[in-house]
Amino acid sequence: MQISTHQKINQQLCGKPLEVKEGYSRVELAADAGMAVDETGLVHGGFIFGQADYAAMIAVNHPNVVLAGANVKFLKPVKAGDTVIAEAQVTAVEKKKHTVEVAVTRDNEKVFEGTFICFVLEKHVLS
Repeated sequence: MQISTHQKINQQLCGKPLEVKEGYSRVELAADAGMAVDETGLVHGGFIFGQADYAAMIAVNHPNVVLAGANVKFLKPVKAGDTVIAEAQVTAVEKKKHTVEVAVTRDNEKVFEGTFICFVLEKHVLS
């Protein structure tokens, strides 16, 4: 399936799509030293959130999709050198509102989970 949204996203920072089907996506992020906040290699949570958000956007897969809100939990730390996989599944659609459940795992261990509320607008948010 062709991706219809977020065409210019930096995949090094937000992840590389591995699979996109209607209402579903899988995105891989290779966390690198540039994402670390200190000498231990702890990756800033914003990168993991960005990956999960990107996975949610391409699960909806509409050019005018925007994030309205998210309820998330960071469950385990991610270190530079880790590869994490975000899986996003659209679980409900009510008119323009799409609810997307996202889980991020490292070696099948969940490190992040969240519910993302996305809206498909009639025109681009900046139009």
